Amino acid sequence: MRVVIGKGTCGIAAGAEKAETLFRQANIDVTLTGCIGMCYLEPIVDVIDDNANIKKTYVRVNADAADEIIKNIQGISSEAGKYEISPKDVEQVTQQKRIALKNCGIINPEKIDEYIAAGGYKAIRKCLDNYSFADVINEVKISGIGGRGGAGFPTWFKWQAARDTVSPNNDDSKKYVICNADEGDPGAFMDRALIEGDPHAVIEGMLIAAYAIGADDGIVYVRAEYPLAIARLEKAINDAYAKGFLGKNILGKDFHFSLRIKAGAGAFVCGEETALIASLEGERGMPRLKPPFPAQKGFWQKPSNINNVETYANIPWIILNGGAEFAKIGTENSKGTKVFALTGKIANGGLAEVPMGMTIKDIIYGVGGGIKNGNAFKAVQMGGPSGGCIPAELIDTMIDYKTLAATGAIMGSGGMVVMDEETCMVDIARFFLDFTRKESCGKCTHCRIGTKRMLEILERIVAGNGHEGDIELLSELALQIKEGSLCALGQTAPNPVLTTLQYFRSEYIDHIAHKKCTAKQCKALIQYIIDDNNCTGCTLCKRKCPVSAIDGEVKQPHMIDFALCTKCGICASVCKFNAIYIE
Repeated sequence: MRVVIGKGTCGIAAGAEKAETLFRQANIDVTLTGCIGMCYLEPIVDVIDDNANIKKTYVRVNADAADEIIKNIQGISSEAGKYEISPKDVEQVTQQKRIALKNCGIINPEKIDEYIAAGGYKAIRKCLDNYSFADVINEVKISGIGGRGGAGFPTWFKWQAARDTVSPNNDDSKKYVICNADEGDPGAFMDRALIEGDPHAVIEGMLIAAYAIGADDGIVYVRAEYPLAIARLEKAINDAYAKGFLGKNILGKDFHFSLRIKAGAGAFVCGEETALIASLEGERGMPRLKPPFPAQKGFWQKPSNINNVETYANIPWIILNGGAEFAKIGTENSKGTKVFALTGKIANGGLAEVPMGMTIKDIIYGVGGGIKNGNAFKAVQMGGPSGGCIPAELIDTMIDYKTLAATGAIMGSGGMVVMDEETCMVDIARFFLDFTRKESCGKCTHCRIGTKRMLEILERIVAGNGHEGDIELLSELALQIKEGSLCALGQTAPNPVLTTLQYFRSEYIDHIAHKKCTAKQCKALIQYIIDDNNCTGCTLCKRKCPVSAIDGEVKQPHMIDFALCTKCGICASVCKFNAIYIE
């Protein structure tokens, strides 16, 4: 008997290490795994019997839960049953189609033998034994997989372009394979979880890409804010070298490939491939004009192929099962599956991998379990700060690149920030624009100054100082920034503003003309009111108010001095009689 404990970043943050300590102190064999996607249930613990079958799965395993599980394992009467996973939560995984995430939460990411036992490195062996580089690229072409970093550009085309390009400077052999793990979207954590849970899948995908384009050198550009992902990837690379999957004469063939990690400083703009290359070369991460494309002149001016983590993680499955099998999944325009990070006002926050073609409603109310606290769904931000807000009336929109683009949003890397009726869409637009304004590299005047001017207008509006003409000015600036910016950061930065203007224009009008925040979130546009009919004069709100803005006698209705009130909301949170409301 042994236990497997989820030790992705989410599991560790929820207390997995404390639970692990208790299991070890009880002399129970413990092993680890990555995040299975149910972040809202972490720490998750599987009890495995001697035949390697899962006997029980427990969730939210705090110290008390660990103690009861230990008693259960030892045959002592316990209350461990109340921590068992529910059938409804099991459906969170069974509704998915897991290809990139197939090993996450299943195998120990720090043990290469478990990856091999799960079929790992069979795909690269198949390539070296049976396929020419043209065969590999053709399988990827048949699969129809597009880059999972955002644009969905055909992966095979990038590989073919890199293969066909001859390196300059009389060096016909030097080419690079680069993995873009510079995940910077607010609310996105797909790449981090993939590397933490199954780093060898990414390595094997890069190996196959290297064989296909004729590269012998690879780099994973990963955010330095992902220390656990870096540590596990580094161990996986070392183990792959030790097993002969990296280095010289891989699997006894005339194929050589070295791999290393580059930790990036966390600049969002380095998600753009030419900015990423500049950073790799030791320069400031700033985009450059294309063409030439990286496939022609990339890292150190050599032909380079850049794909993101999820794209590479899909490649071994495609090679083993055939491109045609992958192409059967999804839609005509978008093949395969897509990993999404579900965050915000959603009940089941975490990761989900679903077939292209599912609707937003299927994901939010099926896999995601609906909206927290039973609130009404209002919108979902897709594509991160480069994407857009899709309103409730479009909840039946199908997930594929073309359909999402028609709404004004984009697929992006897979972040889905869910919003409910208590979300102010004007403030959401301000939040995302503030992010892109700070992350602009400053190279383009339109992006550097235009986003700042848009942000100033939005800040005025949420502060109650908006005036007539602001909506028109925002629209005009947005279009100019999109047209005048060099890279995708500037070209897409106005999207959250444009989509909220399109679908939630009435909220802008309320803020500007009526000085009201419909969602009651913008402090400058709300007031806390005490209802005389419900107030019992218990004095709790008066005692808790940090600025003494509430006055009243015991057992008499109280009043708030609006001149002193800072709108912190403490009074409403402590009132036991629902006597305080926002107007």
